[in-house]
Amino acid sequence: MPRRTATMLASTLMLIALLCAGVFIPVPYSEMSPGPTVNTLGEHDGEPVLQISGHRTYPTSGHLNMTTVRVTSADYRMNLVEAVYGWLAHDSKVVPHNTLYPDGKTEEQSTQENAEEFSQSQESAKVAALKELGIPVRTWVIVSTVVKGSPAQGKLHAGDVIKAVDGTAVKQPEDVAKLVTKHRPGQDVVFTIVPAKAQAAAEKQNRTATTTRKITITTTTSSDSGKKRAIVGISAGTDHTFPFSMDIKLADVGGPSAGLMFALGLYDKLTPGSLTGGTFVAGTGTIDDSGKVGPIGGIQMKTVGARNKGARYFLTPADNCSAAAKDTPGGLTLIKVNTIDDALGALKDLRAGKTSDLPKCTAK
Repeated sequence: MPRRTATMLASTLMLIALLCAGVFIPVPYSEMSPGPTVNTLGEHDGEPVLQISGHRTYPTSGHLNMTTVRVTSADYRMNLVEAVYGWLAHDSKVVPHNTLYPDGKTEEQSTQENAEEFSQSQESAKVAALKELGIPVRTWVIVSTVVKGSPAQGKLHAGDVIKAVDGTAVKQPEDVAKLVTKHRPGQDVVFTIVPAKAQAAAEKQNRTATTTRKITITTTTSSDSGKKRAIVGISAGTDHTFPFSMDIKLADVGGPSAGLMFALGLYDKLTPGSLTGGTFVAGTGTIDDSGKVGPIGGIQMKTVGARNKGARYFLTPADNCSAAAKDTPGGLTLIKVNTIDDALGALKDLRAGKTSDLPKCTAK
């Protein structure tokens, strides 16, 4: 066999061997890519995304699209070839596996966490929209979770309303931990609560619950890596009573990042006129009860997905602006927002054609 032919054959065989090895060599990476984007003003799977009853609503136009990111599952093991392809592709991003699934988090744990965050984002979106409209919302501090095997197990239950701790009224969820940690481990703490069932019955009858109970719990020592302190084994959160029904119908979506777009969609449906003026606007961002917009993950994948769907403007959390502006899809304008007020102001400028006044994202 001629030397040149032998060299070419050897090189080809080596290349094949490397490719085969690349297919079978697992690497500790996961992939993110643009996920579905849904118009909060429209329908999904044949029914309106935002459903309001018990209050007047108004026609809407244009798009206020929430955006998502598609990620590989926790148990998926990417190979070297897939990782290289992902690094070279523009519409996907390869990241370390523990970025998406820290501390060995399983697929089931991640799905559960995302579902809880999504549910909380819907509640905060409703509160933020109604507060912006000046519509009163009643808010309660509640027991969100009870740790298995903790002193609180069997004494406090998820959904119980926490009225006071040691006789001191509770106004915010963080008040609970502050009052409990005033004790030394082993000391008793007294919770004044409205049981979850009594609260649910009162809400159903549109009245304020009056049934309260005092529960005494002996504190124990915290076991996490932080400073040792007294705990009872619960996490506190908030629940709300709304003056009319608002439902968000969107399955197979998780995480908190659609909060801003849900709030804007609800605001649009509850006010005359069109927020977008018929323009295709997409966006992302968490939102809290006060209307503050927070950062999210996968911003570049979301801008790509939004532009592919037809968006012209993208409402971007201020903390994500720099990263998003480094690789903005052509034809998409990134609008910087810190609060729901910022978003409403930007949409007002859009309707008026004042695009030069928009607070645009810039790369640092």
